[in-house]
Amino acid sequence: MVTTPAGPPAFAGVGPAGAGSAGGGSAAGPARNAADVYEVLTTLERPCFVIRDASGIAAVNDERLIGAGAQVLAAVPPLAPDRLGSPDFPRDHGVRHPYMAGAMANGIASAAMVAALARDGFLASFGAAGVPHARVDEALTTIRRNAPGLPFACNLIHSPNELAMERDVVDLCLRHQVRCVEASAFLDLTPQVVRYRLAGLTRDGAGRVQVGNRLVAKISRAEVAERFLRPAPESMVRGLVEAGLVTAEQADLARGISIADDVTAEADSGGHTDRRPLTVLLPEIIALRDRVGRELGSGRTVRVGAAGGIGTPAAAAAAFALGAAYVVTGSINQASVEASQSEATKRLLAGAGTADCAMAPSADMFEMGVEVQVLQRGTMFASKARRLYEVYRAHESIEAIADAERDALERKIFLRPLEDVWADTVRFFTERDPDQIARAADNPKRRMALVFRWYLGLSSGWSIAGETGRVADYQIWCGPAMGAFNSWVTGTYLASVANRRVADIAAQMMRGAAFTSRVNHLRLAGVRLPARATTYIPSPPRSDTAGEPDRWERS
Repeated sequence: MVTTPAGPPAFAGVGPAGAGSAGGGSAAGPARNAADVYEVLTTLERPCFVIRDASGIAAVNDERLIGAGAQVLAAVPPLAPDRLGSPDFPRDHGVRHPYMAGAMANGIASAAMVAALARDGFLASFGAAGVPHARVDEALTTIRRNAPGLPFACNLIHSPNELAMERDVVDLCLRHQVRCVEASAFLDLTPQVVRYRLAGLTRDGAGRVQVGNRLVAKISRAEVAERFLRPAPESMVRGLVEAGLVTAEQADLARGISIADDVTAEADSGGHTDRRPLTVLLPEIIALRDRVGRELGSGRTVRVGAAGGIGTPAAAAAAFALGAAYVVTGSINQASVEASQSEATKRLLAGAGTADCAMAPSADMFEMGVEVQVLQRGTMFASKARRLYEVYRAHESIEAIADAERDALERKIFLRPLEDVWADTVRFFTERDPDQIARAADNPKRRMALVFRWYLGLSSGWSIAGETGRVADYQIWCGPAMGAFNSWVTGTYLASVANRRVADIAAQMMRGAAFTSRVNHLRLAGVRLPARATTYIPSPPRSDTAGEPDRWERS
């Protein structure tokens, strides 16, 4: 970047597009108004020069337009979207972009979504949390069939109340040779997450450690991040060796390998979240990564990415500027064509604003008081779920609930007698995890928790299925990024849910992030750009792509 001390260069306020220039700094002349300056900035494959000539301030992306006597005030180089973040992330994961679509539970991040992103060179994680074993098996098979040979991830969520779920997902990932797992909601390491990591360790012919199973850990607390930044605990590794789940050689190799390849600093997101500001969390985790790396002296550097609030190109660019190796989106993908969500829910999401979210008790960690962030507009789930948790804390059993309170719960929340709910709960867990019922046999408070979790668990399913009689009970995991995205795409083709294809969203986000980064570089150089030229506007994909490949293929 080149600057001169001639004061902050500012573009003149010129009228409508085309007045004063001819086509964005093309061979016909420099760009001087907002529309044409915008065109220069969006030509990412070419540099952008800000010049002062006899006619004033202008922008060009062709050095031949810098006439004799013109002064170059600032310049930014070409910036392809795939040059943002860390080049190691695409290289190690075999994708094109430092961008990941994070998992959304209950299969909302569907097989169709994962395959569509994989075909366009983006890493995506299947939302296995809460999905029955057989359906996860089917989904992984479908992804392999629809995106043959292409990388993807599967979510492994920490389930302290249903440990069998962790084991089942790891079993399936190993059987299907899924080479990346996105671990989320972990409070500590568990044998299953360590097992997955170690099961992929080998040595090559030169004796170097090869990591076959990559792990992306999504965290929001430094103490949890540190566990993933370090090698697996020796005691846990010994237990896996004794159980025959990893080999002695893999245990030996594990001493020099961190549990995670990538740690995602998750800020104010949908679902499980501590709602921490990204500007606080991301630098903290990067500094922690560097401190642990100095202590261990490891040659491998764990990458740190950013998630939570990434709903616009400006937010993605800000994350990259803070040092993120990659960005992860979530809420904005839930309203995409490929998301496994009902059309009714997608319309609610498309109408959300940044302040339309609330916290509510989670189904998987209900007894611990853990909360998730959900959409508040158009549904009463958050207030109903909070009421259930208040009743749970105030009573030791269902029988201890006052008749009037119990009647209100049955009429306004469950819409059926609690005895019937318990019968359904027994049938469900008898097939899925019988230990849940056994543990509640002599524990009336735990039995009450399982009954209340019936509502919390089914509410997301009602949203996914579009149950017309349960709209007020829809549990829709959502963060403020959804509202920011809706605001950004207002008046564009992406305002319509029917046009929100997930790979297109990803491409627009990354292209816009590169554009915004160039704008920010010029601002740092003191250039005062026209306001209307500084916000990236998504435009429909070109139809004139004859002869171009229609999918990303690994070389």
